[in-house]
Amino acid sequence: MLVECYDEKGAEVYEMIIKQIFQDLVLGPSVQDLRAFMNPDGPVFVLVIKMKKTSSVTKLEDVAKLSYKKEEDVTDIFVENENFLPNILKKLWFMYSREDIYQPTRYNIELQGNQLDLHDMVVDNPQSNLQRRIYDAIFRILPEGFKIIKDLSKGDIISVVATDELIQDQWIEKAHEYMDEL
Repeated sequence: MLVECYDEKGAEVYEMIIKQIFQDLVLGPSVQDLRAFMNPDGPVFVLVIKMKKTSSVTKLEDVAKLSYKKEEDVTDIFVENENFLPNILKKLWFMYSREDIYQPTRYNIELQGNQLDLHDMVVDNPQSNLQRRIYDAIFRILPEGFKIIKDLSKGDIISVVATDELIQDQWIEKAHEYMDEL
């Protein structure tokens, strides 16, 4: 972790704030490295975070069995791992209406028609979940009032430039320097 600021005390305080927020959100083990730059006179705050690799996505076929009952024109989904049941229901409710989804038992879900193509539906994406948690941390870390934010994130690197004025090219360049370092 590197926190840069012309004011050494300010850098120490912000390093402590970042560590505390990461500890509160249990993000420390998920972050490989971090760079921060701040200049209150600027005013600018640059934060670049490299995430560690996560496990691969979980598809519906990994946690449930799908079968099509032709005579009833119903697709039956039997959920084998109940930990994913809330995610499965949330995705199905988004794709269909709640009225179109029948759940006769805790582990069984029925849909009208042949819906066997749902076997590739992603029910859990650890990379996306981690990104969401890191963005949550970033918005807690950013100084209050820094409402102009430019997201420069790519792949496993999350990069944000924030200010309360117009974003300057040199700040974007600083973010790109940090991204190249990581």
